[in-house]
Amino acid sequence: MQLSKKLRYGIPTILLGGALFSSAYQKSSTSRFINHYVDSVLTESQKRLPENSLSGVKMADGLEVKTFATEPMLMNPTDIEVDARGRVWVLEAYNYRPAITGNPTHKEGDRIVILEDKDGDGKADISKVFYQDPSLNAPLGIAVLGNVVIVSQSPYVWKLTDTDGDDKADKKEILFQGMEGEQHDHGMHAFVFGPDGKLYFNFGNEGRQLKDAKGNVVKDQFGKEISPKNYQEGMVFRCNLDGSEVECLGNDFRNNYEVAVDSYGTMWQSDNDDDGNKGVRINYVMEYGSFGYKDEMNHASWNVERTNIESEIPKRHWHLNDPGTVPNLLQTGSGSPTGMIVYEGNLLPKTFQGQMIHCEPGHNVVRSYPVQKSGAGYSAEIVNIMKQEKDQWFRPADVCVAPDGSLIVADWYDPGVGGHQAGDQVRGRVYRIAPPNTPYKVPAMDLSTPAGAVASLQSPNVATRYLAWQALEKFGKSSESELLKVYNSDNQRMKARAFWALCKLVDGKKYTELALSDANPDMRIAGLRAARQLKLDVISYLKNLVKDPDPQIRRECAIALHGSKSAETPELWVTLATQHDGKDRWYLEALGIGASENWDACFAAYLKKVADPTQTEASRDIVWRARTNESIKFLASLATDAKTDLKDRLRYFRAFDFNKGKSKSETLLAMLKGNSAEQNQINKLALSHLDADFVKTSPVAKEALTKLMATLGSKDFVVMQQRYRLSEENNRLMTMIEKGEMTREAGDILVNSPEGLAMMKAVINNPKKEDLAIKVLGSIRGNGGKTSLDLLQSIMFDKTKSMAMRKESTRFLGGSMSGEDLILAHLKEGKIPKDFIPFAVEGVSRAWRRNVRTEAAKYLGNTSGTTKSKLPPMAELVATTGDAKKGIEVFAANCSVCHQVNGEGMDFGPKLSEIGSKLPKEGQYLAIMYPDAGIGFGYEGWELKMKDGSTLTGIISSKTETDLVLKMPGGTVQNLKTSAIKSMKMIKNSMMPTGLMDGMSKDEAVNLVEYLMSLKRK
Repeated sequence: MQLSKKLRYGIPTILLGGALFSSAYQKSSTSRFINHYVDSVLTESQKRLPENSLSGVKMADGLEVKTFATEPMLMNPTDIEVDARGRVWVLEAYNYRPAITGNPTHKEGDRIVILEDKDGDGKADISKVFYQDPSLNAPLGIAVLGNVVIVSQSPYVWKLTDTDGDDKADKKEILFQGMEGEQHDHGMHAFVFGPDGKLYFNFGNEGRQLKDAKGNVVKDQFGKEISPKNYQEGMVFRCNLDGSEVECLGNDFRNNYEVAVDSYGTMWQSDNDDDGNKGVRINYVMEYGSFGYKDEMNHASWNVERTNIESEIPKRHWHLNDPGTVPNLLQTGSGSPTGMIVYEGNLLPKTFQGQMIHCEPGHNVVRSYPVQKSGAGYSAEIVNIMKQEKDQWFRPADVCVAPDGSLIVADWYDPGVGGHQAGDQVRGRVYRIAPPNTPYKVPAMDLSTPAGAVASLQSPNVATRYLAWQALEKFGKSSESELLKVYNSDNQRMKARAFWALCKLVDGKKYTELALSDANPDMRIAGLRAARQLKLDVISYLKNLVKDPDPQIRRECAIALHGSKSAETPELWVTLATQHDGKDRWYLEALGIGASENWDACFAAYLKKVADPTQTEASRDIVWRARTNESIKFLASLATDAKTDLKDRLRYFRAFDFNKGKSKSETLLAMLKGNSAEQNQINKLALSHLDADFVKTSPVAKEALTKLMATLGSKDFVVMQQRYRLSEENNRLMTMIEKGEMTREAGDILVNSPEGLAMMKAVINNPKKEDLAIKVLGSIRGNGGKTSLDLLQSIMFDKTKSMAMRKESTRFLGGSMSGEDLILAHLKEGKIPKDFIPFAVEGVSRAWRRNVRTEAAKYLGNTSGTTKSKLPPMAELVATTGDAKKGIEVFAANCSVCHQVNGEGMDFGPKLSEIGSKLPKEGQYLAIMYPDAGIGFGYEGWELKMKDGSTLTGIISSKTETDLVLKMPGGTVQNLKTSAIKSMKMIKNSMMPTGLMDGMSKDEAVNLVEYLMSLKRK
């Protein structure tokens, strides 16, 4: 009765946003009643109030969540840090991508805000601005290191210093610069202080390169420039506190958002797939590894066809079947992963102690991935900590550990998950997670004595550990006895922290060797890592470790050989290699890392131990992973071994791609024998792995290729012809156009070769072949190249040609972006005959640029058909329930030309099979109405100026040094030579048509969104 009275008078906001939600509370009838009240009584606007934000939250057993701060104290938090005083530092992003979103901006720039709980009640009382400046635009990473704050915002990493202790930045310096991806979520991310006194950081695939404060490209520990010349896509780094001695520790990620480091120096991070492919992953970062987002050798996109391609797209996404790709720890399906830590406190339940804790805004959850060792690698599972089951606006962006061991979570709170979009600019929340009834109290810190500094070094809070490290550095050897107390304790992670301080600040050689003899394998691993950092005699230590019974120790031994120039390296590597069991991919990739750039010597030494490496599963793995001419003959033997099913031999054919040189080509050519069914498959595989130029210069290879292509189906034939461009095969391409088989692909190949173009013109100029001529013209409608456009225009204006050919050419001309511009120009200049205008307008009716469609329609003389219906306000649309079954029809008519759902539709834009799990109704409407505000990563449009004067527009599917694959709306694919491209420019607008809903009725709009909301992960 009392509860009902409170509800009646509007006090449920106190009950709900009084900010307490525990697992027990969630299970109570009171909780269910309140949640029902929120769902059924409160308006959408009221549900968004901060006091109601925890309705629908489900917590892990033994934990509760409370609100620490909400708007207006902060807004749009992208990243947070908790300092040693328990204050929360917030990076804000009000000015997030205004050029795309169209949102207003603060001319003063974005802010770094400090939130402080003065009275100890677990809620922030004060919000103060540490720094605000017009140059601060949606920064992505913050690290608080005493009075220094490192802020990541591509193209800069800034070091802000508070010189007088007034919580205001007094000095701003550049730490790093030159990264690309300005105002892009795939640029530079947060820095974190490691247990070894180093800084760890990463950037996504828009970072591309790293320059120092003076603008010089940084060289890593091996003297290699950190640029696409040596590394590709997202990367992971380590450096000294002053930014010196940068090491590149891994590459080929897509958007590795934040690296987390445990006390042993092991690195973990998440990575995002191309949206819609259910390939989000968690990685153990094996040092110097390549992680498979793009083809390691030619940088081709993951979706480009390759031998032994993975059957499942989520695995295909990471080239997991390729030699040289480090395995994923865990693939988590769809999502938009962000901040991550390793929790090394003892306040949370044991399940989460020593484990990764991670924010997944796409799934509205904060969760953990408890890890178990598995051979030389690991296995993991997913355990949720805080799951919002009702409010899809909950977007956890980052998580940190407070000095008391509680979790602090930042909530971006938005209908979308970033991705160039912000549906809400002013909201933002910070929550605290702890066991029930745990007050927020910051432990006392005394850095004036070695004992106090060592005590603070054991804090679960990174900022506290940094201050402790600085104090211990000043104490030097006088801190040794206190550190040894922790080193000799039973807490292995605290022992590891003490070890790093002992070897870095007291006596490196002494304590490294002590760790190397420790009974705990993790300590031996830390010792080996320290030996490498301290540049000790690593080879002498490896001699005692390469036969260690623990495969994880041997993994680290292999990694330690990377870049070694010692004459003893090959024998040490062989000792490790002969212990491979043929089942542990982690171990195999560690061996590959160890032999990198030294494969000739390592494999030669291996052959002295294993005369015939084709006999065991383990040695076959070594052959498959090797990168040396000496392995080629064994690859050929394995690839042609008739005793093994051909599908199991595909891996060996693929391995040829990772070796170069004359020996490879000659070996593959020698594999071309006979014409049996299986041998034809082998011939095809062998030819597909030869260098294209080699085939053209080798009469034997060319003859074999010609014979083989005669046996191929249309799809395989086109793939081979795109690769080799043999003029002798043009007749078949013309026949394909006549039959309607892969006409666009056939047309593209023909029009881009002199012989093919001549053949096309011959057909077009033959009055007896008019039907075929129209098909030929239609085959190049989406090409957009100058040759195609000139050919279509020449027919359109040629009065000697039939009316049918001229009208169809007019319609086909509008099939590309360059053609659309020509159609508009001709319409404005009155060059298109009146009878042809409807064909010209129809040809651009599906243009992705709304202004093209609108402008062209004006020339019909009757624009009534283009009048747009006015939809009701967003609130009314969101409140209306539609018919999902009818929405399928709306989707088919308006969306399927560019999007797939469960494999149906065109593969152009992001796949939408789980879009209902990713975006709430508001987000669905925003994404459709304002596509420019939410361009999916990897789906940015590009304008290519060609050297022939033409312009092409589409999505770059793959780009290598010599070739580029361009996808265009409707599924058209153009294979281009980079040598033919004059310039490339990313388009600010989405490739998705604007105003898609303008012509819809209210019913059509709500039905479409209802259908999209039904597309949820299973």
